[in-house]
Amino acid sequence: MEQTQQASPFSTLARRVRYVARQGSRVGWYAGQAYRMRRLQRAAYDLDPTLKPDLTMPDKPVPSVRDLLRGIAGMAARDLANVEAGLYPQPADQESWRERLRNARAFFDDVPEVARRRAEGRHQEVHSGEDAGKRPRYYEQNFHFQTDGWMSERSARLYNTQVEVLFSGATQMMRRQGLVPVARFMEGRDQRTVRALDLATGPGGFAQALSATYPRLPLLSVDLSEPYLRHALSHLPEGPQRKGLVAKGEAMPFADGSFDLLSTVFLFHELPPKIRKAVAADIARVMKPGGMFVFVDSLQPGDAPQFDGLLDIFPQLFHEPYYASFATTDLIGLFEAVGLRPVHDDTAFVSKVLAFEKPNSRP
Repeated sequence: MEQTQQASPFSTLARRVRYVARQGSRVGWYAGQAYRMRRLQRAAYDLDPTLKPDLTMPDKPVPSVRDLLRGIAGMAARDLANVEAGLYPQPADQESWRERLRNARAFFDDVPEVARRRAEGRHQEVHSGEDAGKRPRYYEQNFHFQTDGWMSERSARLYNTQVEVLFSGATQMMRRQGLVPVARFMEGRDQRTVRALDLATGPGGFAQALSATYPRLPLLSVDLSEPYLRHALSHLPEGPQRKGLVAKGEAMPFADGSFDLLSTVFLFHELPPKIRKAVAADIARVMKPGGMFVFVDSLQPGDAPQFDGLLDIFPQLFHEPYYASFATTDLIGLFEAVGLRPVHDDTAFVSKVLAFEKPNSRP
């Protein structure tokens, strides 16, 4: 991705109008669904009070909807600034309006079942189903109380809608902030010679952004869910990016020093502490000396104090069994312990972005 040079005032205005139109409609679409979901939930609670979650309110302020929208506006301003700096291209729509409408209908059909599962504390259906024992035990859960856990085509189709509603259309903006340290790493490199791996690629949001920015980059997407991996690969262009493998992050089937660039987005808060350490160690193992690892995940308490109350409520609303331990994990120390050196540390709305390099020789 080359730097934008001497853009004319007209082209700058046109780019900004295009950005605001696309991202504004995206935020409006998903924020509107979030509002409708809250209305439907309140109506359901009136009919059946047992569905209402019993929340322990934090002793820290919880941001209002207006505060969150203000945070999203700030995130969008940063996103546009990165586009204008040439760090990545103008984001394109990743789904048609037909897909958005279909997924919205399916999402709202699923909302009552998710509410019942949460009220009844059900989150073990995957472990007791036909796929039981085929994955690590920590993975066989209905994370977020979502139907089918990670193990169905339906779940893979709905995931992006679910998280975009949760974050009112800001999810991809947050993911794209991982491209900022990538841009620095890629300076002066021929993208065709850089081997990249996107770990826990999920439905492929970051892999799509990475491929749009570096279309000749050989990229391998790795995930433990066949349905999610199929969904991710189906949304990537034909070429060196369209390769995938089912594997677990704590024991990747690659030789030491296989990859120049590794990334993972929203993975570590869903790992138990022991596995978190094992995944960090295996990431360091498969990195080439001089390589970079890019990490995007949830904020931790204190990163952005205005959101601390929200972080306290989040794991109460969703099945997030390992979030409490993630919140207190020293992430810099976790990766330094396996020989990686921090080179980037930033926050992006309700996420944080870190990057680490593997020294060419350990001191």
